[in-house]
Amino acid sequence: MAARVFAIRSLAGHLKARYSLDRDDLDGIERLNGTARSFEPNQYLLREGDRPKYCSFLVDGFVYRHKIVADGGRQIVSIHIPGDIIDLQNMLLQEADHNIQALTAATVLLFPHEEVVALAFARPAVGKAMWRETLIEASISREWIANVGRRDARERTAHLICELAMRRESAGLGPREAYELPMTQEQLGDALGLTAVHVNRTLKALQDDGLITRSKRSVAVNDWERLRAVADFTTNYLHLGQG
Repeated sequence: MAARVFAIRSLAGHLKARYSLDRDDLDGIERLNGTARSFEPNQYLLREGDRPKYCSFLVDGFVYRHKIVADGGRQIVSIHIPGDIIDLQNMLLQEADHNIQALTAATVLLFPHEEVVALAFARPAVGKAMWRETLIEASISREWIANVGRRDARERTAHLICELAMRRESAGLGPREAYELPMTQEQLGDALGLTAVHVNRTLKALQDDGLITRSKRSVAVNDWERLRAVADFTTNYLHLGQG
């Protein structure tokens, strides 16, 4: 019970960082009927074609969203960390257009769509915070498109490392200099539009240049400014400041 209360208050704090909320707004969020559910690695939270019924708030673990194309290839379109609202956009859509899958063991709070919609209309500031959340998610998606479409392998790999470092630091999950990144080279390749072999070669080159140290489940940034320069990375598209 205490863990659930803490998680819902974390959700309220996350939305407050997106838009100015008063005590009544926060109370409304904390009254949502969130149900905790655990997922094993690779388990699906939602499949393309499903009819979504819940919005999900990630309490712990890593989750990713992806599309599968006709030949079975997978494109990872986003990676979610604790404190993220995974699928707020599904609140007003009748059918899921992509897959949501656990990257690691993960715990989420599930909120019925009808309750979330009712709160958004009853408390307009909460609705604006949710709206801003989806706009920031769209901004990140645009950067991912630019990253895969216009940067070379070295730049796009460095960019993803920088982004996850800054998002985790902003969420209070630890410093940008070192963090958990439990992704296989194949998964990184599916996020970056590269083969696993190319990812391996690129990570090795970044490490040989003294920019990072990569292990199976973590990455350490040895020279943030040089890595940021290689990545052409800025934080503007993350919109880290309060709206």
